[in-house]
Amino acid sequence: TVSASSSLPTANADTCLSLENVSISYGGFEAVRNVYCDIPRGKVTAVIGPSGCGKSTVLRALNRMNDLIDDCSLTGRVVFDGADLYQPNVDPVEVRRRIGMVFQHFNLFPHMTALGNCMEAPMHVLGMSRTEALARSEELLEMVGLADKIHEHPARLSGGQQQRVAIARALAMRPKILLFDEVTSALDPEVIGEVLNVIRSLASEHSLTMLMVTHQMGFAREISDRICFFYEGKIAEEGAPQQIFENPQNERTRQFISAVLDAN
Repeated sequence: TVSASSSLPTANADTCLSLENVSISYGGFEAVRNVYCDIPRGKVTAVIGPSGCGKSTVLRALNRMNDLIDDCSLTGRVVFDGADLYQPNVDPVEVRRRIGMVFQHFNLFPHMTALGNCMEAPMHVLGMSRTEALARSEELLEMVGLADKIHEHPARLSGGQQQRVAIARALAMRPKILLFDEVTSALDPEVIGEVLNVIRSLASEHSLTMLMVTHQMGFAREISDRICFFYEGKIAEEGAPQQIFENPQNERTRQFISAVLDAN
């Protein structure tokens, strides 16, 4: 296994990742403004809020995905395990190796089987042997309930099955934190539950730090240790699920939660 880059030292603090006065702009549009946030190690943090409020923009910035977007700029500090991820000496590939991400639209390699999708990055990025990558990928695909689908290509899998492969693929890289970007929003209603069950299992049985942007309010309330409510590019309120859902302090939070509850 390839060792971690010296540009990303490991810290022992309770905080896994911090945003310090982070603003993100696309051209002249400021999508995220002056965000401060600490992501606790080994906990589940959910990010909720109306569409277009900056939730996914922040998530993508955490593993340097915004580097791939033209005219995108970030100010402030994103600190992960004690290192600022946006310092010139930090390799974005190394960032993405340690900060895993599961996308809304799966992004699986269509020409590879479920097993091949999980094995590719550990072998070519981590330097893992084929034997080790095979064993780990089989174990993870079994963990997400796909032991009987390891040799199937994505086109022969349902949306829920593809998303579970994507989760297994992210876990195969042994990330320090796993990001979920609205992972159920592209799924048919009948298969959302199978993906949520996998995430629920990860939260209850493993000490994995998770940060998820979601519109599944009931799930966010059930699984999260902490919730951040985004509004117009800022965190309007954050706290324990019980506080956010039962006694929100911010008027925008109250309006959002009320609308969500009324819709259900």
